[in-house]
Amino acid sequence: MPHHTDPAPVGKPEETRLFVFLLVFLFPLLSVLTVSGYGFIVWISQLFFGPPGPPS
Repeated sequence: MPHHTDPAPVGKPEETRLFVFLLVFLFPLLSVLTVSGYGFIVWISQLFFGPPGPPS
């Protein structure tokens, strides 16, 4: 049984499809998740520690 370790060459249509997928779907989704996650962390920290600024 031969052992084939070289990956199959990727053609131009597959590269174009991957680029469009990354550009249209993955990067915007990761951006939204990153900003939402940061907002959630800020919201939870203010819930526990109060709003920022000097105590009044």
